[in-house]
Order: sequence, then C-alpha cells, then structure tokens
Amino acid sequence: MSENIRVVVTGVSGRMGQMIVSGVLSSKKTRLVGALEREGHEWIGKDLGLVSGLKSLGVEVSDDPASVFKNADAIIDFSAPKASVEFSKLAAECGIVHVIGTTGFNDQDLALIENSGKKAKIIRAGNMSLGVNLLVQLTKKVAANLDNDFDIEIIETHHNKKVDAPSGTALMLGNAAADGRQISLSNVRDSGRDGITGARNKGDIGFVSIRGGDVVGEHDVLFAAAGERITLRHVATDRAIFVRGALKAVEWGIRQEPGEYSMKDVLDL
Repeated sequence: MSENIRVVVTGVSGRMGQMIVSGVLSSKKTRLVGALEREGHEWIGKDLGLVSGLKSLGVEVSDDPASVFKNADAIIDFSAPKASVEFSKLAAECGIVHVIGTTGFNDQDLALIENSGKKAKIIRAGNMSLGVNLLVQLTKKVAANLDNDFDIEIIETHHNKKVDAPSGTALMLGNAAADGRQISLSNVRDSGRDGITGARNKGDIGFVSIRGGDVVGEHDVLFAAAGERITLRHVATDRAIFVRGALKAVEWGIRQEPGEYSMKDVLDL
C-alpha cells in the first residue's frame, strides 16, 4: 500500500460526491486515485478537476469500477442500493475497504453485502456522524429503561430531493429502540398511517417522514406516555459531518480484517 490511502469516490458529480472528493483531497492521509459515475454520464472520460471547476487533478471520471478498484485501497460510496451492492462484490474481489453511506437497501441487498464482507472490509452506516451514532446508543439505553407505556415515534426531516423514506438514520434509531426492548423492529414497525387507521397499537415503533427545502437532516426520537414526554434530537446543518465520518471509517478500516462493520465499531461506542 502507498504512503497515503488510495481512495476511489463514487457518484462524483453529486452533492455528497463533490464534498467527499474535497475531503479526500484535503486529508493528509488519503489520495484520490479514482472517480466513478454512472454509464452515459457527461463527465465520463474527463478530468474530474476540470469538470468540477477546479484545476486538473489527473483523475479521469470512469464508468468502469472493476478497473478503477484494482488501484485502490478503499472506496467511499454514497450512491444507490443497486450500485452499492455491485461495488461491494468488486471490493470483495480486490479485498479492499468499502465505506457505504448509501441508504434504502432491502433485505436481499443487505444479505449480498454481508456476503461480500467475507473478503472485503465493509463499513456500512445509515449515518456517518459521531452525533447520530451517539444518539443511537442513547435511544437504545432509554428504550431499555422504559416499558410499553411509553410510545416510541421517530420523526425525520430531509430535503425535497431525498428518494427513500424512512431515512437510513431513522431506521438505525428504530432498530436501536427495538434492541433496547429486546424485540425485532420488523414486528412492531408502523410507518404507513393514512386515513382511518384505528388507535395506535401498544408497543409499536412509529415513523414519520417529512420532506422539504434543503434540510440536511433532523431526527427526533419521541418517548411519549401519559403526562410526560422525552425527546432525543440530532440536527445536521452541514454535510461535512458525514464526510469526516467516512474518512475516519476509511482510516479505521484499513487496519481491520475482512468483515462487515458499522460506525459503532469505528467510533468504539
């Protein structure tokens, strides 16, 4: 491995992709060696720096991940579920680190990623920020100490371009609450209220998704009982927090054995 960690960034034309590229370039521990975009994108074959409005970086935007991954130590990937699953397979073939910030996976996707973790070093999280991962641990602890007289509702707000709901972070929080109560989220999840739904089922964990404007991310975990409420909250105002977490995950992952990890492992929470 070279002196600096050789990193490939996926979805480099997007908002998060551009911020991750900037973070990789700014870090003294990483070196950008590859840039990926979807097939047919207008940036393919062009210098990433020039199409991004920067000086030439000597890194050509590619739509061929297999060839790019061969020269990398790690991939930072905030793309789409289908793409991330394929990237995980290629990461396994190369035995490198795959940091996944993508959300919206189904159970089959997650099973395929878990399988890739037998050879790749996969770090997957619905949210890369330290604050959110602390909130996850707090949610689990509070849920473990409150009985079913406290209803649990998770309210998340994001910008109007977000395509999945509930957010990956909201599902992290829901799973944490379920773990605290030693139950499976799939058995108590309620995220489809509309019309005459009847009274709330005792013990359910509810989800509410709000979309509007340019909100980076807001998450509330509400514990509500007769006469009292407890609210745990995290507000993100700058996507840079996710970039910092992703870079920390890369640096941590390089030292690990193949497997599937989370930000809880990276942050030793």
